[in-house]
Amino acid sequence: MAQHNQSGSEAEERVAGYLRQNDYKIIGQNWKTKWCEIDIIAKKDNCMHFIEVKYRTSDTQGGGYDYITPQKLRKMDLAARSWVEMNDWNKEYVLSAAEVSGPDFDIEFIEQV
Repeated sequence: MAQHNQSGSEAEERVAGYLRQNDYKIIGQNWKTKWCEIDIIAKKDNCMHFIEVKYRTSDTQGGGYDYITPQKLRKMDLAARSWVEMNDWNKEYVLSAAEVSGPDFDIEFIEQV
């Protein structure tokens, strides 16, 4: 596995741990269809969060949130709607994001993007 993929996987695991510590229940990780994917699916207070994790070793080319473009938001929305339909979820859901940065894997979580 490439170093980049290892760091990305580590970042996702760190975010999952952060979410658990903040009373989220992890429903799934790396959920995929042919057209879309969701890094982490977590539930808190009867609301499902579809979370995009962005890891950057440095911010020289912008932070992780800079890579959540309108096109990425559309893909995230497609993925969330696909999961909601496939799992008969009829309650609230939101698109969320976590930016993980640096060698210490510092986490900034945005509950709704």
